[in-house]
Amino acid sequence: MTEATLPITDPAEVLALFGPRDQNVRTLRQLFDVRITHRDGRIRVAGDRQGVTEATRVLERLRRMAQRNGEVSVDDVQRIVAEQTAPPIASPGAPADRPAAEVDIRHAGRRIKPRSPGQAAYVDAIHDHDLTFCIGPAGTGKTYLAVATAVEALKAQQVRKIVLVRPAIEAGENLGFLPGDLRAKLNPYLRPLLDALNEMVDFDQSRKLMEDEIIEVIPLAYMRGRTLNDAFIILDEAQNTTTAQMKMFLTRLGERSRMVVSGDISQMDLPRGVYSGLRDALHRLSSIESIGFVRLQRADIVRHPLVQNIVDAYEASQD
Repeated sequence: MTEATLPITDPAEVLALFGPRDQNVRTLRQLFDVRITHRDGRIRVAGDRQGVTEATRVLERLRRMAQRNGEVSVDDVQRIVAEQTAPPIASPGAPADRPAAEVDIRHAGRRIKPRSPGQAAYVDAIHDHDLTFCIGPAGTGKTYLAVATAVEALKAQQVRKIVLVRPAIEAGENLGFLPGDLRAKLNPYLRPLLDALNEMVDFDQSRKLMEDEIIEVIPLAYMRGRTLNDAFIILDEAQNTTTAQMKMFLTRLGERSRMVVSGDISQMDLPRGVYSGLRDALHRLSSIESIGFVRLQRADIVRHPLVQNIVDAYEASQD
C-alpha cells in the first residue's frame, strides 16, 4: 500500500476539485483503483504504487485548473486522465538496424514520406501492426499518412480494398438543414479523407476505384454488420465515437486486414457527458502488445507554421 498527500486548505478549491457530489473524485477512484480522502487540509491518495502516482498527477493538474477556472467538470477529468494514461509514445527514431520509415508512393512528381521522427514512428507502427492507434493535434499528418500507407498497400497488392471511415458527428450544424440528398449531406464529413486520397491518386483513377468499390469512403454507421477481409481500414476523427461505436468498428477487422484509428482527444464534438470511445479504447487495450500506439506531438505539425502556434495557445488555456 502506497500513500501520497496533496496540501489543499481552501474549501472552495476542494469543492471545485471534487465536483458535485464528489463526482470527479469518484471517477478517479474507479479509474485508478485508489482511495481519495480529504482531511486536515490534505488530500490523501492510497492504493498500489502506480495507481497512486497516476491519480496524484491527475489531481495536481486538476487543482491548477480549479484555481484558474473556479470549477472542474467530469469532461475535464476524463480529458486529463486520457492524456495522462495514454500508452507510451512509439520511439521517434528508427532502430539502428532498420531504415527510416518511408511510404512508397510517387505522385505528381514528388515522393510521399514522413517529415518528422514522430511521423516516421507512426509509419513504422502501421507497417508493423495489424491495428494501430494514433493520437495527435491538428496538422501532424494522422490522416494523411494513414491514407498514404493504405494506398501503398493497395498498389503493392497487399490488400484488395481501402475503407475510409469517419463518424458523422454534427459540430454545430444540423444535417437536416444542409441542402441535397444524403450523399451531399455527408460529403462535408468525408471531405478530409477524400482530400488526402486525391493527393495520392489521380482524380479519375480514384473515382473509378470508388465506383468499383475498391475504395470506400463511408460514415461509421455504415460499418455495422460487416467483416472486412484483405482490407486496409482507417477510422478518422475517432475521438467522436462512443464506446459502443468503437467496439463495433474494431470488431470489423477480418483476415489479412489492417486497421488504423486516429484522433485528437482535445477536439471532441460528442454531447456533454458522453465518454469518448477513443479514450476508452486506449485505456482498455493498452496492455495488448500486438497493437501499435503512437502519440504525435506539436513538433510533428507540418502544416503552416502558424498552426503549431495556434495549437500551443489553445492547449495553454486548457492545462
